[in-house]
Amino acid sequence: MTRFAACFILVFGELAWGGLFALAIPPFFNVERGFYKSSASVYLAASLATAIGLGLLALRAGASDGPGAGSLWTAAALWTLSSATVAVYLYTLWTENGLLRARSYALGLGLGLISLIANVMLLMPHGFGAAAAVAYGLTAITSALVLGLVSGAMLFGHWYLIDLEMPVDYLRTFVRLLGIALVADLIALGLAIGLPATLGSVGAVAAVHELFASHLELLGFRLLLGPVATIVLVWMCWQTLKIPETRAATGLLYIAVMSVLVGEMLGRFILFRTAIPL
Repeated sequence: MTRFAACFILVFGELAWGGLFALAIPPFFNVERGFYKSSASVYLAASLATAIGLGLLALRAGASDGPGAGSLWTAAALWTLSSATVAVYLYTLWTENGLLRARSYALGLGLGLISLIANVMLLMPHGFGAAAAVAYGLTAITSALVLGLVSGAMLFGHWYLIDLEMPVDYLRTFVRLLGIALVADLIALGLAIGLPATLGSVGAVAAVHELFASHLELLGFRLLLGPVATIVLVWMCWQTLKIPETRAATGLLYIAVMSVLVGEMLGRFILFRTAIPL
């Protein structure tokens, strides 16, 4: 089923853009460049997986449910263009061409955001209205930031094993921003329900009713195992960094990555079943 697959492919796109955003947090000239090389490679792979996945879905869109082939090809082309730009940025990490590095990073971030919005809008049913469109875009951005920050923080934590003199404040910044992103994500999830229910079309209101009538337990698990559990883990990580103990904090971030992924997967399943972007 095209729609089912497209819902879960969105997670890779969110990781790609959110991860690229997270690379801007640590000061570039004070951190071992290997961190940027390895991390950017991971996020480039996620971007390419999104482009390839959407392209494969476009090939069989005529025989399946979900988005049309034209929309899928457009989103795949945008992700391909974004991936190419990130690849240029990755290449510059082996050079001293700072101007090209800065421009390719900024362009990749912008194209990634456009690709992400185009990607999530594929999944919104026709006639849901402008309020639902805002909810779709908002939850995609906050989910991407959470995925990117938690994975970026986890990857960055490993570099304290390599550079023993690196200030712990760099990791604290990651954790602090992750906490802010999680709160923003909870607010966005609330708006994803409230906006369609109050300002959406008849179809959007019916989708919210379906969510509470048939999928209330699934919604509870999505919130509890996702952002709520991750906020607790981030608080524990923050307290650990006060010691400071970066290895234990990195271990907690491993668990946080898993809780975020569980929450996002449950959210994509809710999106598939109800068309509410949670």
